[in-house]
Amino acid sequence: MKRIALGIALIFCITASAAKASAQNNQMAASTPPKLAGATITMQNWRQYRAYMPDGMAMLFEGKYFWKMPSDVEMPIGPTELHPLPKNYLDATERYANQVKLVELAGGRLTLSGYAGGIPFPSPAEPHKGWKIVANLWFRYLPHLTVDTNGVVCTVDSGESVSCKAGIKVYRQLSFNTDPGVPRDISGADGKYFTQWESVKEPEQDRYTTFITISYTDLTKPEDVYVFIPALRRTQRMSSAARCSADIGTDETPDDRRFGFNVDLTEVRADLVSEKPTLMLMDYAMPTGRFPENYDMPLGWPKPSWGKWQVRDTEVVAVTKLPGAAQGCVGRRVVYIDKATSIPVWEDLYDLELQPWRFIGFFPRTLDAPGVGPINASNSMAYGFWDVKYHHATIFAEPGEGAPFYINGQAPREYLDLSKYTTPGGLSMIMR
Repeated sequence: MKRIALGIALIFCITASAAKASAQNNQMAASTPPKLAGATITMQNWRQYRAYMPDGMAMLFEGKYFWKMPSDVEMPIGPTELHPLPKNYLDATERYANQVKLVELAGGRLTLSGYAGGIPFPSPAEPHKGWKIVANLWFRYLPHLTVDTNGVVCTVDSGESVSCKAGIKVYRQLSFNTDPGVPRDISGADGKYFTQWESVKEPEQDRYTTFITISYTDLTKPEDVYVFIPALRRTQRMSSAARCSADIGTDETPDDRRFGFNVDLTEVRADLVSEKPTLMLMDYAMPTGRFPENYDMPLGWPKPSWGKWQVRDTEVVAVTKLPGAAQGCVGRRVVYIDKATSIPVWEDLYDLELQPWRFIGFFPRTLDAPGVGPINASNSMAYGFWDVKYHHATIFAEPGEGAPFYINGQAPREYLDLSKYTTPGGLSMIMR
């Protein structure tokens, strides 16, 4: 009991310290802001811009861990460019937000009722403001269908050896859709909210290994995860409680999927730490070639040739497991959420002793969605996991090597098969 009490006390102590530090940073930014647009951040001047950095980014600049910023790092800053959320998504917000209710469950757990589309909590306020913000993240605008024909993921070990894999990803939203020409709820969805279908193309020994992850409109219903194992020619259901196992040798766990945040909202406490302007890379061109080509090594950081960084308003939320919930491998997850889009742009993950473990940088790519216009939450991005505890890193490029990336109606007909790409039974079609 003493250890539990001490752990809880540590969480609150660190949250309070982080809030104090963030408040100081915000005060510094308000009182003596450096010139931003037109500036370039380097190793020589980065401390001037510390107030605009996530904590993990600043730690990479400080060089106190195995992974650190390259000595030649350059981060050119451009003007902030905001693309409005899709009209239909905003219309759904206006129509349905007033019927969304926060529901308190046993043991401090939370869920919601009445959600039908759009932003569930357009003006999040206490009580449980932090949880409402991550609920907005969970139900953020995403296209109904995205197809990444060549998602490339590369890992880097402590000796700087690089190993890469590639695969196909088909992500589909089955309920609460707002895209033009798409039914709000897809026929036969049976309470499914979102499906993630991922199949390995290379290396050859892993080829055809395929996962499907199904999340539901009812937040209290755990995800279902199935995997097709080619060597056995059969599908196996995986435990939804196994949240610490990394995906096929990468640093990504099930809680990190869905482009940054796949945590069971009913099992966590979410506290708003601060609101602050934060550096992020959003409107840019994906690097050409395969990692490490056109990345700033050895960290695998974006090069200036990708595009310019911008400063946008974020909400910083600390997510921790509730007492009594299944213990995860992460003691604390600090998420930097873009206010304009509710997408995660950076995360700092702490271990069970609340020591820095992994920093995750998300660099979402702005694309034009058919009938919608330019969107930041396109599901296309580059992102990196830097494990400062075990000296390992993972870099994703989606898509990689200039491969096609399709949104909604752009997708070839073969990817429209709902049975194949949204059901466990579809895994039986692999290798046929």
